[in-house]
This record gives sequence, C-alpha cells and structure tokens, in this order.
Amino acid sequence: MDLLGTASTVTISCYALLSTTYKGMQATYARPANGSSVSDNLASPDLWPSVDVIIPCYNEDPRTLFECLTSIANQDYAGRLQIYVVDDGSGNREAVTPVHQSFARDPNFNFILLHKNAGKRKAQIAAIRRSSGDLVLNVDSDTTLAPNVVTKLALKMQDPGIGAAMGQLTASNRSDSWLTRLIDMEYWLACNEERAAQARFGAVMCCCGPCAMYRRSALLLLLDQYETQTFRGKPSDFGEDRHLTILMLKAGLRTEYVPDAIAATVVPDSLGPYLRQQLRWARSTFRDTWLALNLLPGLDRFLTLDVVGQNLGPLLLALSVLTGLAQFALMGTAPWGTVLMIVFMTIVRCGVVALRARQLRFLGFSVHTFINVFLLLPLKAYALCTLSNSDWLSRNFAATVAVKDGKQGPVPNLTTESSTTILSGDAVQNRMRHLARDCSVLVTSDE
Repeated sequence: MDLLGTASTVTISCYALLSTTYKGMQATYARPANGSSVSDNLASPDLWPSVDVIIPCYNEDPRTLFECLTSIANQDYAGRLQIYVVDDGSGNREAVTPVHQSFARDPNFNFILLHKNAGKRKAQIAAIRRSSGDLVLNVDSDTTLAPNVVTKLALKMQDPGIGAAMGQLTASNRSDSWLTRLIDMEYWLACNEERAAQARFGAVMCCCGPCAMYRRSALLLLLDQYETQTFRGKPSDFGEDRHLTILMLKAGLRTEYVPDAIAATVVPDSLGPYLRQQLRWARSTFRDTWLALNLLPGLDRFLTLDVVGQNLGPLLLALSVLTGLAQFALMGTAPWGTVLMIVFMTIVRCGVVALRARQLRFLGFSVHTFINVFLLLPLKAYALCTLSNSDWLSRNFAATVAVKDGKQGPVPNLTTESSTTILSGDAVQNRMRHLARDCSVLVTSDE
C-alpha cells in the first residue's frame, strides 16, 4: 500500500475510534439521571429569587425585537422580574423606538441607550451594573422564550453551588431554508447530547448566549475579568458566553443545562452569514480551550475526553481527507476506505440520533457531513491561523429593518394600545408551544 493511502487509512481509523468512543459516552451520559434533589415548587412569591433579564440590541429588526420582548413580558414567573433592554448604539434606533415605546409604560421594563456601539459585552455590563436582581438572565435580541423559561432556570439555580444554567435552543426560523433546518438539528445535538452530557458532571463548557442565567454574587466577582479579557494584547469582543462560563467553572461553581427551558433564536438562512458565525465561534473555542485545560484535572475524566474529541477529532478528520485527496491527485486512486468510513459513521450517527429524538428528520442531517468536510474543516484551520483577529465579521451585515425590493418595510404601530402586546404575546406563545412540542420528545422518551 502506498504511503498516502496508509496515512489516510491510519488517520481515518484513529478518528473513527476517537469519535465512536467520545460520541458513545456522550450519548450515554446525555440521558437524564433518575431523580432530582431540587424542588419544582416554591409556593410563596417571597421565596423566588429576583431576576434581571438583560437584552443587548444592535441594529435588530423591529419585528424580531418586538417578539423577543413580548415573550419576556409574558413570562409566568412568580417572583420579581425586571427587564433591561440595552440599545448598543444602533444605527436603526428610529426604527426600533416604537418597539421601546410599546413597552415603556410597563414598570418592569428599563431601557438603556448607549450613544455609540460598544459591543455586546459592554452592553451587558452596563445593565448588570444598573440592576440588582439575585439572578441575571442574558437573552439575545433575536430570541423568543417559552413562557416558563425564567421559572425553569430559577428552579435549577436554587442550588447555591450552581453559577450558571442554560436552556435548550431551537431555530425559530427552522422552516426558512434547508440550511436553517440543518442548523436546528445541529442545535438539538449541541444541547441534548453535548451540553446534556457535560451537565451530568456539572460542567457545561459553554452556556450559550441566547438564553443563559447567572448568579449575580458570582457574576460581580468575575465582572472585571470578564470585561477586560484580552488575547495577545487585544481586547476580546466575541465569545462572551463561552468565556463567562469558563470563568464560572474556574471559580469552583457548577454550570448546568435545563432541557425544558426552551428558547427559539433566529439562525443564519444562507451560507455566508453561517460561515462567518462559525468562524467567530471557532476562534472563541480555540482561545478558551487554553483556559479550560487547567480545569480538566479537577473534573470528571469524560470532560477531558470531551475536550480532546472536540479539538483533536476535527484535526484527524481533516488529515484523513487531505491525505485522501493527495492520494487521488498524485496516485490516481480513490481513497475508498476513507470515503466508506465517513459514510458509514454518518449513517450510524444520524440513525442513532433519529431513534433518540424519535424524529425521522435527523436522517437528513447526513447532508451536514458535506458542509463539515468541505467548508467547516477548512474554516477551522483558518480560524486557528487567525486567532488574533477580533473582527465581529457580521456587524456590517446586521439588519436595520425588514427590506423588500430595495425599500424599507413598514414598522408596525406598537404604541397605541396595550392590547397589541397581549395579542402579539399570544402569537409568540403559540409558536413557542409548537417548537416545544418537538423539543419535549427527548425529555419524555428518556424518563
């Protein structure tokens, strides 16, 4: 056998062994543990912790922002709830002002208008320093919450040893395109396999930005570190959620995942924005992996395997693909061993997930393998070579308002009647119930 063929066979075999072990243990640990030591009922409102919801906004579509705020206004939380909307120097402030005004009369809403764009992290900190709740819930402005999200997360945070908890993410625009359908399945896997398995050991490595709750007492102790994060002497202005999660773990606190706290967020519907998002996330993951390495000796050995699998696995797969392509280009022989192994692993993986989720749509996730091999692997290599680049990449592409045929779409009148919020809230809740129906299958099937 030629050298390139041998190298391709060895690397794909190593990848298959690592991936099978890692994913197999992940699927096992992702199943919920029997029983719970946390009470699911606090009868008196006085017993519920106060919660501050913080929503940083930058050039958000008015309709999307309105849906986000409506879903928060309709939370069924029994304790004190305050909402802080931080406009981070948006260029479309005139367009979103009617949205602000529609909620301005609600005493639970507070609006902070920053004069110039300072970044998501600075916007969050501005609200944290003006608020005083026991718990802080960070929500992205393109995210809608199921009515019980604050309640579910606050119940999990009863344990004083927990510093942060995240809910389950879905794609609110899942039906828009083939890509949004794939991303929705990708989110399901990230939440219900990766995060669920990490939560078994109290160490979710990234409490995702669209819906993550933090304990204020711990947050205040870590705020300076969070605000002043740098990489190679440059301020870091993305990857906020992952970095803050790692800081919580370094402080000795646990981080958790709550699968029945459902949050639906807008995802990219075309490849360009999706790849820019993935490039940011890849850089963030590589940067904070170094911080996480110091934590691993004190955590369960599975979490070491988790970190190795997420970082070494793509490298082995990339090497096997590169050596296979070199074999084909130089020797004229197709690397059938590598191709068949990737196909086999994809079929098994998608089949197992379809059974676990009880949803045949996951068989279609096999298409993601092509995106991973031909787009995401080269992108991760580029991210590793450009770690010092802190460009947000998507800021120039942020939406101002809905546009059709080159003209600005009409902004709905949200200021005249308070009933507007109630009616729209019903619509948002109906959509969330529809999304939750898919997501609840895992919870019911694993009980």
